[in-house]
Amino acid sequence: MASTIVNLIAILSFTITLLLSLHPQATFSFDFNDDEEEYYVLDQPLLVPNLRSKSRFLSHTSRKKDRIRKGARCASDPYYDNICNGVSVNNGTGILNCCKMHCRNILHDENNCGVCGNRCNFGQRCCGGVCIDVMYNPSHCGKCEKQCQSGVPCEMGYCGYA
Repeated sequence: MASTIVNLIAILSFTITLLLSLHPQATFSFDFNDDEEEYYVLDQPLLVPNLRSKSRFLSHTSRKKDRIRKGARCASDPYYDNICNGVSVNNGTGILNCCKMHCRNILHDENNCGVCGNRCNFGQRCCGGVCIDVMYNPSHCGKCEKQCQSGVPCEMGYCGYA
């Protein structure tokens, strides 16, 4: 009896795996990587002091920093630490904060949503610093700011899923 149940479970799991692999459309088509760029573009360029120069004339020159690499360490330079705290990026669509010594966009980071350490639950996305359910919300269906047409429900992250 037990071996029959084990055989049925094995056959059932194999059948489900086979059917899912043959399905032409992806089972979950959420686009979790909206941020494909590797840098945050700063709205206001920062002046970074030139501390490596040995000349007294060149030490006063500063270079402008107009972008910050995603995940950059924010306290790597003891003279210029926390370079990303409260910095507005990408035309005002993001705000950087130093979370666990790395620059994070707290308006769109699911692990630091709104503040450092605030993690969104499964089925939620960080939309403007607030964890929002994107599975059943017609104003944020599948991703932030994706609205369904009037009267069309959002189900499983799709507008009008039937």
